[in-house]
Amino acid sequence: MDKLIAFSGTGHPALAKAICKHLDLELGESTVIRFSDGETRVKIVDNVRGKDVFVIQPTCPPANENIMELLIMIDALKRASASRITAVIPYFGYARQDRKDQPRVPITAKLVANLLTVAGTNRVLTMDLHAGQIQGFFDIPLDNLYAIEVFVDYFEKKKMTNLTIVSPDVGGIKMARAYAKRFHAGLAIVDKRRNSPEETEVMHILGEVKGKNVLLVDDIIATGSSLVEAAHALRQAGAQKIFAAITHGVLSANAVEKISNSEIDTLVITDSIPLAEEKKSQKIKVVSVDELFAEAIKRIHFEKSISVLFDGVGR
Repeated sequence: MDKLIAFSGTGHPALAKAICKHLDLELGESTVIRFSDGETRVKIVDNVRGKDVFVIQPTCPPANENIMELLIMIDALKRASASRITAVIPYFGYARQDRKDQPRVPITAKLVANLLTVAGTNRVLTMDLHAGQIQGFFDIPLDNLYAIEVFVDYFEKKKMTNLTIVSPDVGGIKMARAYAKRFHAGLAIVDKRRNSPEETEVMHILGEVKGKNVLLVDDIIATGSSLVEAAHALRQAGAQKIFAAITHGVLSANAVEKISNSEIDTLVITDSIPLAEEKKSQKIKVVSVDELFAEAIKRIHFEKSISVLFDGVGR
């Protein structure tokens, strides 16, 4: 372990410290300052020559600042002769821009992958990518962890019965199926359709939810509109308690207010993104992924298999 060292940007130092605690490591010393014009300056204080370096930095809001800071840190480490640099990105920003869904738009997820590679990243460790094909955007190894085990542990302690797993849209069926398999529960899907540009969306529930406790699962919650609408449709369809397990709690705009006033009984998110004080709510619970990332980092360092961390996911 004397060759292993971890650094944190300003994106989520609390998670980085928690990960290092599980690794029985002190977080590496670095300084990050902003010039008066907004430019970022990084200095790596500790000696990293010949070391296996992990930079822990989610590219959460402010996304552009956190991405740029990560790139600058990686460049500094490369020029300081680090043996290997792994970017640990619990939340991979710009992941929703993974294809050309309209004319003349970028594929920004690919651009970020290129930037990380050119900066000097040798490996990427992330969790619950919005789209699995983003792994193919990288020409370097990428390990994509899954938060399912953390959520399963949380809800199993609640001893939930009569449970049905629900995907809030058709695109999340694969993830919902994995949860249904782990919980030995039923599966349902919320199908959203818009009759016309002027008419509101109509919800169709595919599956049996009447009289059931339901768990909505997804990878990202941003404004929360889709999740709140899905919860309302489930309640109208006769669902009893409504829970949600969402990996990345972006919670932008007035998402917290929407959730607080919604049919959702409890929203559980991970700490892949720091939850600001003003975003805290009695309905929002946070579970930590620090142990999961610590184990992954340890396995990468000792050249052991990462797949054992998600062998039971069954996606």
